[in-house]
Amino acid sequence: MTKILIIGGVAGGASAAARARRLDEQAEIIVFDRGQHISFANCGLPYHLSGTIKDRQSLLLQTPRSFKARFNVDVRINQEVTRINPKQKTIEVTDRTSGKQYVERYDKLLLSPGATPVKPQIPGFITPKTFSLRSMADMDAILSQINQANLNKACVVGAGFIGLEMVEALVAKGIKVDLIELAPHVMPGVDAEMAAPLTQELVRHGVNVYTQHQLSQVEYHDGQLKLRLSNDTTLSSDLLISAVGVKPETNLASTAGILLGPSGGIKVNGYMQTNIADIYAVGDVVEDSHFVDHKARLVPLAGPANRQGRIAAENMLGGDVTYNHTQGAAICKVFDLSIAQVGLTEKQLQAEKKPFAKTYVHGPDHAAYYPNATPISFKLLYCPNSETILGAQAIGAKGVDKRIDIISVAQRAKLTITALKDLELCYAPPFGSAKDIVNQAAFAASNAINGSSPVVYPDQLDPQDPNLQLVDIRNQPEIAKLGTLENSINIPLDSLRQNLSLLNKNKTIIVICQVGLRGHVATRLLQNLGYQVKNLSGGFKTWSMFGYPIVNM
Repeated sequence: MTKILIIGGVAGGASAAARARRLDEQAEIIVFDRGQHISFANCGLPYHLSGTIKDRQSLLLQTPRSFKARFNVDVRINQEVTRINPKQKTIEVTDRTSGKQYVERYDKLLLSPGATPVKPQIPGFITPKTFSLRSMADMDAILSQINQANLNKACVVGAGFIGLEMVEALVAKGIKVDLIELAPHVMPGVDAEMAAPLTQELVRHGVNVYTQHQLSQVEYHDGQLKLRLSNDTTLSSDLLISAVGVKPETNLASTAGILLGPSGGIKVNGYMQTNIADIYAVGDVVEDSHFVDHKARLVPLAGPANRQGRIAAENMLGGDVTYNHTQGAAICKVFDLSIAQVGLTEKQLQAEKKPFAKTYVHGPDHAAYYPNATPISFKLLYCPNSETILGAQAIGAKGVDKRIDIISVAQRAKLTITALKDLELCYAPPFGSAKDIVNQAAFAASNAINGSSPVVYPDQLDPQDPNLQLVDIRNQPEIAKLGTLENSINIPLDSLRQNLSLLNKNKTIIVICQVGLRGHVATRLLQNLGYQVKNLSGGFKTWSMFGYPIVNM
């Protein structure tokens, strides 16, 4: 009979325990967790704080009693594993309630301790009003502050997934929020231009956003917080939420001689094995080579943790299954917008000096003529030589998850840009368009690759370049309402053929429309007439997302 010990529950540990039992009814399985809950929906914590999820108990996916009843797994909560002895194949455990210490033997050991919130090294940061959100206990403590105290204002430090979800939760409670982010833009995990609409959405809901600012000092007096920023701005607050990231809990592993990787997580192979025989690791504590570039990264997401737990369980019981890397598919809701991503970002590709091209597409989530259509902005990153899909990002009110899920599946299946063009996706006016945004992005990318519709990106375009002639082909009312690029001339698309004399054949024509679609038509027309021409990828809307200068014509 195999004896399996699992340190830590939630996504990785709990899924491993359940899978191990389904594979072997005779195995002895014990799960240790130093907290009070073995399996809870930590991604749902902000939504209980906001009141969206009413019932706290609905976040508890399994309890020790239910796990025992369904899977015959011995779940021991409030039990902290303090040491691993690989040579003896034992662990040392302390009961946090009674203080009792004991030793437990194992045949196979799985580490799933997760990650812990980063605590910024800021003078005065730790106060009775400073919280992070990682566990049910954290959620309860924050909710207690909200319910018991007369909170008017809160500050959230860190504008990643948890930080943004906490901002929304606090605003839903009627609390005024200041958001501080050290990076140049909110949601630093995506590219800046794709995150720009999030800032506008936050401001629209009354949030004060401070990007490229660092919290440098915290003072606490009589229940009130005084926060000093790096530019000497001072903010007052009743509550401080730290959401600056997490780091893997590796102390237990490293003291046992388990190797860590370059990113700081436990180094595992495809079988989720560590360097020590019979010891496995999964979840937020491990690093994994990314699906796209095979570089070791920390990707603390629930989906990968669940799959890793399942694979580790199979291999601990004699299986031969490997984990096929992490793509980093993720999504976040910020008030009425959602932003999602998969694969690598442009920032990551630039840092690694990998060749890439990109395409911007803007379109409605379903047929524009059907009521309540909302816009989606979509960015596709690919290798221009191999047509490999490198990554994608999307932002909008509806349908964002669908498009990124499609790209995630296509990327894992190793489909090319050409194959994306041929994807047959569901269409009816309430659900999509005959040419979905994904198809449109593939068409645009393919046209750029084969040279039939060359593009220029906003971050490559200098309106002052004397070798360029900028031609805005939108109608005058559009330009009057939204503005245009400096040094551009206006020739509406439908009158372009009649006004060719206004174009300079000695310059490269840059065609500008609203989202790039009409620009493609104009580009093909002018190419066929012998002009050197490029279409502004994603049109004026993408230019606006970059925050570049706009003038009135």
